[in-house]
Amino acid sequence: MASKQLAALAIFAIVLPAVAMATEFTLLKILSSILIHAVFKYTAGRHNVFKVNGTAFTNCTIPPANEALTTGNDVITLATPGRKWYICGVNDHCANYGQKLAITVLEAWVSPASAPSTPAASAPSTPAAPAPSTPAAPAPSTPAAPAPSSAYGISVSGYQLLMAAMVAVAFLVV
Repeated sequence: MASKQLAALAIFAIVLPAVAMATEFTLLKILSSILIHAVFKYTAGRHNVFKVNGTAFTNCTIPPANEALTTGNDVITLATPGRKWYICGVNDHCANYGQKLAITVLEAWVSPASAPSTPAASAPSTPAAPAPSTPAAPAPSTPAAPAPSSAYGISVSGYQLLMAAMVAVAFLVV
């Protein structure tokens, strides 16, 4: 019984904080009508959120104070694909404590059959002879994106994988 409690404690003490500290997430936008939101919950006054570019994210460069989100319950709509970077601008929270988050929103791979467009010009007065049919050349092969298996994917760093491996080893030992 004690070993099961130890294993449960290991999950709560190692895996959950490791996932909570993840700084890199990849979101897959399945349908264009779905809007994904990032919600930043924190103690107002002790933290804030800045949307920055990749360089400012890497260097923890804090933008002007008037660009900060400071409510403690900030909701950001991730409506477009691409990289988004966010940092905490309080003191040295970004540089020394890693309070920063990079999000990648990916457009889902969809290959709907596109309907041929109808020209707006009027039809000719005399019928045209049909063009001789020739076999169409195969389309150039392009790498297809993997079929989405879920709406959201999370890309975690090596630290979280190491912690998960340690928990798995702990289960084998007990």
